[in-house]
Amino acid sequence: MMKRSEPSASDDPLAGSSWSEPGTIAGFARSAPNATLMRVAEAEWQAGARIALDIGCGAGRNAVPLAQVGWTVLGCDLSRPMLAAAATRAMGEAPVGHTAFVLAPMDALPAADGRFDLVIAHGIWNLATSAREFRRAVHAAARAARTGAALFVFTFSRNTLRADAVPVAGEPFVYTAISGVPQSFLTAEELISELARAGLSLDPRYPLTEHNLPRPGMLTSNQTPVIYEGVFRSR
Repeated sequence: MMKRSEPSASDDPLAGSSWSEPGTIAGFARSAPNATLMRVAEAEWQAGARIALDIGCGAGRNAVPLAQVGWTVLGCDLSRPMLAAAATRAMGEAPVGHTAFVLAPMDALPAADGRFDLVIAHGIWNLATSAREFRRAVHAAARAARTGAALFVFTFSRNTLRADAVPVAGEPFVYTAISGVPQSFLTAEELISELARAGLSLDPRYPLTEHNLPRPGMLTSNQTPVIYEGVFRSR
């Protein structure tokens, strides 16, 4: 069993950013879990999986519902207020001992190698500000996954941006086109290749899906991100 932790509100690395604002936290705390993730988790559970790592867990939108159905979940995030909200939600909704929440960046996870049956990277790797950070984060997740574990990915697609968008100098897939700050937007080929470098292969049972893709002839607004959603396996 995992000991439930209640993160301190002090020393917040994201203090002053939108990620630690009360309104943002409240919105995430109310968010429903990703429906595809929950279906994947159910299939993994039926195959004997029990322990999950939620990278960039926020206020527990996925971690707490997973714990409710029996998973033991370690959630990591870099916003202390988000972690506090996740811990509060878990205390009210999840079995005692099924969740733990820790302050950690995506590329330096406090997780034992080969420990987790399910690894979740939901809306976190797109926040990488360089290819180097992105690759460190992917390798950190791969190290935490046991052989054969599922890794659920939900991240920005290059199709979010105009075709003529120019990446940050020296970067293959980092752009500032939406928010003015560097974020990662990969093509399907880049995403599959980057994960393959870390020993993660696309699971053919779950086709890589692109959400919010503009219809032919539509102009890209750069306001609604196009999202890749898929499942990879640790080799």
